[in-house]
Amino acid sequence: MDGNKVTTGGCPVMHGSNTALNNHPTKWWPKMLNLDILHQHGARANPMDADYNHREAVKTLDFQGVWDDVDALLTDSQVWWPADWGHYGGLFIRMSWHSAGSYRLADGRGGAGTGNLRFEPLNSWPDNASLDKARRILWPVKKKYGNALSWADLMVLAGTVAYANMGLKVYGFAFGREDIWAPEIDINWGNDSEILAPTDERVADIDDPDSMYDPLAASHMGLIYVNPEGVNGNPDPAKTARYVRTTFARMAMNDLETAALTVGGHTVGKCHGGLAASEIGAGPSDGDIINAGFGWSNSGFDGNANTVHTSGLEGAWTSNPTKWDNGYLDLLFKYDWQPVKSRSGAWQWEPINIAEEDKVPDSTDPAIKHNPIMTDADMAMKVDPVYREICERFYANPDYLSETFAKAWFKLTHRDMGPKAIYQGPYVPQEDLVWQDPVPAGSTDYDVDAVKAKISESGLSIAELMATAWDSARTYRGSDRRGGANGARIRLAPQKDWIGNEPDRLAKVLSVLEPIASQTGASIADVIVLAGNVGLERAITAAGHDVVVPFTGGRGDATDEMTDVDSFSVLEPLADGFRNWRKQAYDTAPEELLLDRAQLMGLTGAEMTVLVGGLRVLGVNYGNAKLGVFTQREGQLTTDFFQTITDMDLKWVPTEDQGTYQLQDRATGQVKYTATSADLVFGSNSILRAYSEVYAQDDNEAKFVRDFVAAWTKVMNADRFDLAA
Repeated sequence: MDGNKVTTGGCPVMHGSNTALNNHPTKWWPKMLNLDILHQHGARANPMDADYNHREAVKTLDFQGVWDDVDALLTDSQVWWPADWGHYGGLFIRMSWHSAGSYRLADGRGGAGTGNLRFEPLNSWPDNASLDKARRILWPVKKKYGNALSWADLMVLAGTVAYANMGLKVYGFAFGREDIWAPEIDINWGNDSEILAPTDERVADIDDPDSMYDPLAASHMGLIYVNPEGVNGNPDPAKTARYVRTTFARMAMNDLETAALTVGGHTVGKCHGGLAASEIGAGPSDGDIINAGFGWSNSGFDGNANTVHTSGLEGAWTSNPTKWDNGYLDLLFKYDWQPVKSRSGAWQWEPINIAEEDKVPDSTDPAIKHNPIMTDADMAMKVDPVYREICERFYANPDYLSETFAKAWFKLTHRDMGPKAIYQGPYVPQEDLVWQDPVPAGSTDYDVDAVKAKISESGLSIAELMATAWDSARTYRGSDRRGGANGARIRLAPQKDWIGNEPDRLAKVLSVLEPIASQTGASIADVIVLAGNVGLERAITAAGHDVVVPFTGGRGDATDEMTDVDSFSVLEPLADGFRNWRKQAYDTAPEELLLDRAQLMGLTGAEMTVLVGGLRVLGVNYGNAKLGVFTQREGQLTTDFFQTITDMDLKWVPTEDQGTYQLQDRATGQVKYTATSADLVFGSNSILRAYSEVYAQDDNEAKFVRDFVAAWTKVMNADRFDLAA
């Protein structure tokens, strides 16, 4: 080298090495537990000021101004991306739909609540082709209203405003979604070999869509729902109907809602297949830098709407694609349909012997007329007997269709947003809907100390008190803000019967706590949380510390009528590494299941570590099992778990009982403790061991207690959206 000059050739920057996905350590060491999902969306990725509070900022928004500006954009066709028939309604609706449509009920992940459509992989999925253009069209509105208007809100609002503009009486809209600033790496979109790989790769049996691997919902990697050409691209409406039913059920929709969304979603707008697929460029993530972030470029686009390409299907479903009417069902039932290839080579259905007046005006030149089209999923509405019966009712009563669709659209676009306490703005419906998991407001007009005194005198053990509070709160998942301790649904079906909640122990504890609630005027939900705090304070005192566990009352008690049993069944824990329990043996390792649970609960790696170590020594394991209880002082909040996991005088030996281990004294071979991999990972994984070493240090006993109390309180309050943000 000569000074700063590189004389050996090449650039000193390690091109791609710091950002390439295949350079992640797990690429080279696949057994390594990847904790990245616990630390995504951290402060370093967020460009907003540290004291920025979106829940407060959104309250300052000019809601009507935003609505009016989006409405004006609908007919402001841009030269660089022209509107079909001079109206962006179809494009905006598709953006809202696809933003929300990635939601799946099984783990609550996906959906419109975070603005994730801006990032990969969704930004570059083939099913989302040209939605990058929709966001750029909306940029002037986002720019004008700034921080208070999130992209997540704007993308959903745009479709709702479009429906209202085209004649639908919309049910409502809520602001309050908060943007993320990087891709969501916690979402398993599938292990398919490639984008749009055959459906066979995500089902155990191609003839049984219910055999699709959990938690997936879409039939292909890169699609929101099902293949519009048919299962694996082969037209067969009866078979497609079964996949439609499974897919929509997995995103919390019943048959009525599914039919309404299909009909209403295709009452306006069109499919785009203006060019041969071979002419279409790659998605945004593979595009050249001069594309300015746009994807799917093509040389055949001439600036007219009729040469736009997205799905490859080409055509509109109705004769008036910018008006909310009954045209979809009119054409579906009026004509017989046959499968044909679009001009870009995709399968679609077109009517046989259609009258000229029922044809569709060209999206650029209204003097030109085209056949309407249907996808295989549309034909499923006619072929499947259940969907057909529903659609015939819609056809006979257009107002019924409008009302049903408006509510289903609201559910689609708000299902992942969480409880109404999150909702902001003047368009929020007053009605409480069961899928919102409503919880009545609870009282704070009671003597907390008196309640705690009664709990202390109840004779219940520390483990019983804390396990009940934990089981009540652990159902919370930040992915869609469902579950949690508020509402005390642990005492209702289905939760009271979940094996993971130890029904006998739960019934015993509730038989003691419910009378205390009745006597003191506190809600059962508050008493359950206070019971956990009482147990924790006893354990802290026994360990020689003096700490009061924070408590904020006001939780309410839900009723059976407020609880959708089927919808809540997906929240049942199949494993809980915090209590060292699995319902059965799974292919996924216990530590991976623990990691997933921690992420859904919104915990960091350090919080997960401190909670596991503390709950173990307190004896809160499922069924009073001793796995991982690395202490001779069970019931005291000590650092014994961490001292043991870092103790080099102990060796770890697998047992004949697969999945369990012994911790043996190296000198004598004496068995000191037994454990699972969900325990040992805190000593074997380099990151978790670093956390464990902090708590094993002689100077950090008090810190451990403080950190455990803070993490415990965070879990207990995770669903308290009624509190100030």
